[in-house]
Amino acid sequence: MIVNVLRIRFKDGVSVEEQEEVLAVMRRTASLDSVAFGAVGKDFGNPADGFTHSYLAAIPDLDALERYMHDPVHLSGDDLILDKLEKMSAVRFSDDGDPEIGKAVYGVATRKMEQYPDWARRIDELFGANV
Repeated sequence: MIVNVLRIRFKDGVSVEEQEEVLAVMRRTASLDSVAFGAVGKDFGNPADGFTHSYLAAIPDLDALERYMHDPVHLSGDDLILDKLEKMSAVRFSDDGDPEIGKAVYGVATRKMEQYPDWARRIDELFGANV
């Protein structure tokens, strides 16, 4: 299982209604056929970290990860989600015993970034906001 946990904070000025729309889109993405289980909700972490919500998607294997990353629902959802976020952090892990699984997971992500450079730039900006 490949697990992706994202912690997010909305930009100032994003209304409660817009936040609910983003969370609904995230729930839709976490419910894709390629996802074994997912969850979206309030973040219970340290408030000083500045994150308000979290997203989790557990994906069974690399083939499912490839489908998940390029699913039209995921791609269109990112267009709405990314513009509303101030910052994001990620924890990614796997219970797969293959010592190369992390490299393979990041290979899938790297290929997506090469295919969608604007998306990659937006993701980099959000992760860069964590400092």
